[in-house]
Amino acid sequence: MADTHFLESAVIRNTGKVSLQGALMTVDTHSFGDSSLSATVAAKGAELERLHVEGPDGRPLLWNAGPAWPRHAPVLFPIVGRLPEDRAELDGAPVHLTQHGFARDRVFRWLERTETGCMLELADDAETRALFPRAFSLRIRYTIENGALSVRYIVRNPDAERTLPASLGAHPAFCWPQQPGASREGHRLVFSREETGPLRRVTGGLLDPALFPNPVEGRTLVLADALFEADALIFAPVASGGVRFLDQSGRGIEVSWDGFPDLGVWTKPGAGFLCIEPWHGTAAPEGFDGNFATKSGLFHLPPGGSFHAGWTVRPV
Repeated sequence: MADTHFLESAVIRNTGKVSLQGALMTVDTHSFGDSSLSATVAAKGAELERLHVEGPDGRPLLWNAGPAWPRHAPVLFPIVGRLPEDRAELDGAPVHLTQHGFARDRVFRWLERTETGCMLELADDAETRALFPRAFSLRIRYTIENGALSVRYIVRNPDAERTLPASLGAHPAFCWPQQPGASREGHRLVFSREETGPLRRVTGGLLDPALFPNPVEGRTLVLADALFEADALIFAPVASGGVRFLDQSGRGIEVSWDGFPDLGVWTKPGAGFLCIEPWHGTAAPEGFDGNFATKSGLFHLPPGGSFHAGWTVRPV
């Protein structure tokens, strides 16, 4: 892909605002942007914590991690969803992964910070290998350009002998309603293509084997809390490469993605957010035999191999 060079580079740039100690910056967050959009990313979890439209029509785009759900946009790795009892095995070694994996709770290393973005990395260590017995490198680059935020991922397998099986997902929570103080009624998702396939659901945290009716009419899904009483809507696979999240007036955001074949859409009924989640992978299915290497939805990286994906959001 054309943007791979910056992810594969190990260059660490200092803007002069932060002191460096080796390759590790001491500041926990980094803010960046342009005249129309600004963002803040944290070292913990490499999580996007703030996304704000600037100017006279300024407004927050990202959920504030309030009591209903205390996160903003966690990174899901090396699994998406859950394993039965949070356990599996890989080549005879135990796997202990809680829901959505450990990346969202680990402190990433800053590789680059600039006025328009940043890059962070998480690599395996003794702690991660005790939970997931594989070497890996996960790099994430955030960039704001022309009023849009782009998030790019590369997962690399540095092992010279063993395959890396893993999943990756994004979990950004956007404000619902789109405009502060407005009603949540009348919001909708408009997909870039017709979504005619059945949906998947989770039961007890695991992927239900049943197929469920798809509430999307053509390309439009009218949002209501009742849709999420049984947890997320899972499009696996999703036909579209993007979706618009719009309010009654037709204003909102456009989220697009590449490299992610699945999509989750989720909220807690009554909460002030909607998660639009591009995924590569889902929760383990009911009846999963415990062999992590055979879990559905994984990518399998050969020695030295890499996986690339990303998503972008812009106000519309």
